[in-house]
Amino acid sequence: MEWVIFVPAAVLAIAGGVGVIAARQPVHSAIALLVVLASLAVTYLLLAAQFIAVLQVIIYAGAIVVLFLFVIMLLHARSGEGPVEKLPRQRVAAVVFASLFLAALLAGSVAATRPLAPAPEGFGTAQHVGEALFVTYLLPFELASVILMVGIIAAVVVVKRGPPAGRGGR
Repeated sequence: MEWVIFVPAAVLAIAGGVGVIAARQPVHSAIALLVVLASLAVTYLLLAAQFIAVLQVIIYAGAIVVLFLFVIMLLHARSGEGPVEKLPRQRVAAVVFASLFLAALLAGSVAATRPLAPAPEGFGTAQHVGEALFVTYLLPFELASVILMVGIIAAVVVVKRGPPAGRGGR
């Protein structure tokens, strides 16, 4: 019965991934990314990881894709650039790397024939994720918070400072 939900979600995830790569417009790539993230949330629900599915929708599908769209629109409005020229033999290289990736994916699928162990009790629940973050991985969690805070402060300092004087600034 789970296949009825899993197969369309998997097909949508693959189609969205292809859309992210193949779209000519950056906005269309961001919308295709939204499709991928939503289908991943559905597969998390199938794995009984409700908390992770909700985080997927709220954080990634909501905030990150909206951030991508704002950055795409701001950069496109400021740059005024035309279309970018393609590198010579870019299509050939893309086909070669895609073929290698597909071969590795198929080899991994064939090699993974052993049955999977069942998920531990409470996997994906808010309590399990909270215990993992604030007990087992407290130090890496706090270090990531500090690194993100330093990045935010650096971005504010760079924006407040403005362009360098020698480059046609004010």
